[in-house]
Amino acid sequence: MSDFTRFHQPLRAAVIGATGGIGGALCAALAAHPAVAEVYAFAREAPRLALPKLRSGALDLTAEDSIEAAAALAGTGGPLDLVLVASGLLHAEGLAPEKRWESLNADALTTLFAVNATGPALCARYFLPHLRRGSTSVFAALSARVGSISDNRAGGWYGYRASKAALNMLLKTLALELARRNPDAVCVGLHPGTVDTGLSRPFQSRVPDAKLFTPDRAASQLLAVCAGLTPADSGQVFAWDGSPVPA
Repeated sequence: MSDFTRFHQPLRAAVIGATGGIGGALCAALAAHPAVAEVYAFAREAPRLALPKLRSGALDLTAEDSIEAAAALAGTGGPLDLVLVASGLLHAEGLAPEKRWESLNADALTTLFAVNATGPALCARYFLPHLRRGSTSVFAALSARVGSISDNRAGGWYGYRASKAALNMLLKTLALELARRNPDAVCVGLHPGTVDTGLSRPFQSRVPDAKLFTPDRAASQLLAVCAGLTPADSGQVFAWDGSPVPA
């Protein structure tokens, strides 16, 4: 169980993307933690999760007004200590990772950037003002190692790579401003590894069993990383084991 002693006690949290595999597991882990007072769970359709301490609401990453309303709802009970954007898009009907540049498509790129970069950036716009002041607070969004420019040795997956790289730059830029406006707050990206969810399922065949995490294990690992963050870490991307992901 994560040690949140750096945080205000009891802490208040918000999870965006609460109906996804990782998001649902984060909600469950936070709701079960004795240091957590309240968890706001947001998804495109308000989640129906029978968990203690949990309040649900609707948030569509492609609808700015819904993001603004969700942040206002979460802020009504007081400052937030932990905000986790656990959403991401890799494939969907009519949308698949590109293997060749001939597969590049403007509509697909627009959709990937809307969910993986623009949406989390707008979450930051509306949720960052609600982070607690005077003690550690964290805004974190799920990124991916494939968003690392220097680590790209395989190519392909143009839209997903580019949208996650854009997210990493947005988080870095947000962190610089956040340091001036709320010095105790942290803004980071989190790489969860390969998690057994719908996002990764078509691409798991070459993943060793030891590197394929259940959502519950991924949530535990990510919360442990968050619990250990300090303002000096702000602007970086961290993997599930706490190691930094290169830019």
